[in-house]
Amino acid sequence: MGDGAGIRPPAVAGSFYPREAEVLGREVQSLLAGALPGGDLEKGARIKALMVPHAGYRYSGPIAATAYARLAPGRDQVRRVVLLGPTHRVAIAGLALPGGTAFQTPLGLVPLDLDAVALLGRFPQVSINAATHAQEHSLEVHLPFLQMVLDAFLLVPLAVGAAAPEAVAEVLDALWGGPETLVVVSSDLSHYLPYYQAKELDGRTCGSITNLQPLGSHEQACGATPVNGLLLSAARHHLRPRLLDLRNSGDTAGDRDSVVGYGAFAFTESGGHGA
Repeated sequence: MGDGAGIRPPAVAGSFYPREAEVLGREVQSLLAGALPGGDLEKGARIKALMVPHAGYRYSGPIAATAYARLAPGRDQVRRVVLLGPTHRVAIAGLALPGGTAFQTPLGLVPLDLDAVALLGRFPQVSINAATHAQEHSLEVHLPFLQMVLDAFLLVPLAVGAAAPEAVAEVLDALWGGPETLVVVSSDLSHYLPYYQAKELDGRTCGSITNLQPLGSHEQACGATPVNGLLLSAARHHLRPRLLDLRNSGDTAGDRDSVVGYGAFAFTESGGHGA
């Protein structure tokens, strides 16, 4: 898990995002400052969940920032982030917690919500698997953004492998809480298609997400499993999805022969009461 204190150290600092704290802070601030306005949210709507991409910041950072910039006005409200992302290196069945007590980034420590971890111990689809988390980037890359846009918060980091949407939704429902809990699902969209073919497929995928319709393939989104779990919970809790940003690596920092798609979505509930 890391050192004896149970701290999971950063694995992709220096590759997916800057290693030096000052440089990283400036880059995240710059991305947030340059974020697109994004889709309009209803007056009084409160963001309960986000879907955000997880590539290197030069590729997907601008799209991620479009979502995270929307959290800043309520930065003192969120006290817990339930963060789910797909596994890229170590395959697992179900969902896995890392063990330990905190994640570390160049910007500091993010403590785990140990009460939530204990609660999830009763779910058979949830295990402790430090190896799955050790080199996984799909969760880590979101932490500097969250550290910049929120006040102090606790983290529930869940790596998601082979699991039914209902199994993911069951975990989300158990941790749903109120305005103090934010759900973040980490996923890119299409992978390694030509630019215009990717735009077409990503457009269809966005249509499914905004209509709360499950994705049929990981070719649509590498995080289709946690995404489908969120879509199921979002429907149960009457959330409204909004597309905030849709681009691909051909729009940000890559060529257009083979691109990766990136979408940012907000799932909102009406202000004044829980969903």
